[in-house]
Amino acid sequence: MTASTAHATTGIAEAGSPPGGIRLEHDLLGDRSIDDRAYFGVHTLRATENFPITGIPISTYPDLVVALACVKQAAALSNAELGLLDTDKADAIAAACEDIRAGSLHEHFVVDVIQGGAGTSTNMNANEVIANRALEHLHRDRGDYAVMHPLEHVNMSQSTNDVYPTAVKIALQFAIRRLHGTLTELSEAFNTKAVEFANVLKMGRTQLQDAVPMTLGQEFGAYSVMVAEDAERLLEAGELISEINLGGTAIGTGINAHPHYAGLACRRLREISGVPVITAPDLVEATQDVGAFVQLSGVLKRTAVKLSKICNDLRLLSSGPRTGLSEINLPAVQAGSSIMPGKVNPVIPEVVNQVAFEVVGNDVAISMAAEGGQLQLNAFEPIITHALFESITHLNSACHTLTNRCITGITANEAHLLRVVEQSIGVVTALNPHIGYAAASEVAAAALTTGRSIPALVVEQGLLTEEQVANILRPEALIPTMQREHATDAREV
Repeated sequence: MTASTAHATTGIAEAGSPPGGIRLEHDLLGDRSIDDRAYFGVHTLRATENFPITGIPISTYPDLVVALACVKQAAALSNAELGLLDTDKADAIAAACEDIRAGSLHEHFVVDVIQGGAGTSTNMNANEVIANRALEHLHRDRGDYAVMHPLEHVNMSQSTNDVYPTAVKIALQFAIRRLHGTLTELSEAFNTKAVEFANVLKMGRTQLQDAVPMTLGQEFGAYSVMVAEDAERLLEAGELISEINLGGTAIGTGINAHPHYAGLACRRLREISGVPVITAPDLVEATQDVGAFVQLSGVLKRTAVKLSKICNDLRLLSSGPRTGLSEINLPAVQAGSSIMPGKVNPVIPEVVNQVAFEVVGNDVAISMAAEGGQLQLNAFEPIITHALFESITHLNSACHTLTNRCITGITANEAHLLRVVEQSIGVVTALNPHIGYAAASEVAAAALTTGRSIPALVVEQGLLTEEQVANILRPEALIPTMQREHATDAREV
């Protein structure tokens, strides 16, 4: 037994399982001894020995474990309805799956997330845990496979090649819904700040050079829209993974499955999982094509890239506090240096940046794995699965952290922002329609030479009065009518 298996068994004991003996299990390679406290069996044991890759078990992703139980429950009930599986066995399997869906036995899903075999080890792990728990519901001993066999009964009418991708798609739907909610909360947090900063005048910049006046509310409102757009793109990508190949078995031809099994199992799975899945029109295509996963990964990458850009802005806008832009203040959440007293760093945006880099890397791995598929099956779905769940899980945590540990506590340095506008050359663009391009150019050149402000020079040269300049530079005068109406609607909401 390897170190990873021993660790898993120790974890089972620590979870409160009573001391047990050893049971002997058999597969095509021979006999192996299994700690009787374990709900997994010989196939899982060999997988833990063969794939000591990441040290991350599939139980790290509870959505996947729950989704596997949903698929197995749907299969058992469908097989019983078709007269292929005894009702008592189907009920025991369903009860075991209910236990897993409620959170029990997840620690027995111990195979590594990255594995050879196109997910076979994950499917075997699920079959064995469910079979042994079902045996307990039948008041039989674990390992009594003559009564309840992991492959003959739990895996009836199935193959890893339709179970695994179907479970992954169900699990991804659970995860997508959660991330959508978190992105929506982040967008709303930015919108709250947009309303709060609606009348805070500042300079906009292009290519890091002064451009034209705007409000800080407009800046944060744009961030709100950017995030909200990606929340919607995420739901659209989720629709593409609603097609499943359950019932296609090995390569999509449906061999060893009842002709009515695919449709029935899909309907059962919809009822059990609450996910509106449909049977793919071509199961052979659906078994080998992982394009929907690539599409989803692309949306996650898009989201990550945009979040990282926003965090770059937050770090730049808060730079200082004395020698940077210092336009906004991020909440101080921890000391920033072991050598520089008083230093506070933008650690929350920095951690979001790093998650974004990881998501981009995962997208590359997913693209390569998708391209590497051959003929009727893609053997690399485990790395696709791991990368997708890692991206979604970490993005979800990053967005939650960004919302609650950063965005909600941002404040504006209003007086400093106003001084910057008054001293900026870019403010002349707002005055251009009122004094003409030629006069505006001369005023800008004079401001650069003398260091004086644009408003002061315009008034001094008699081009406009102080009152006229103040009226032109009012925050509300700089916001287009459409955006003013949007801001009003947001306040009312």
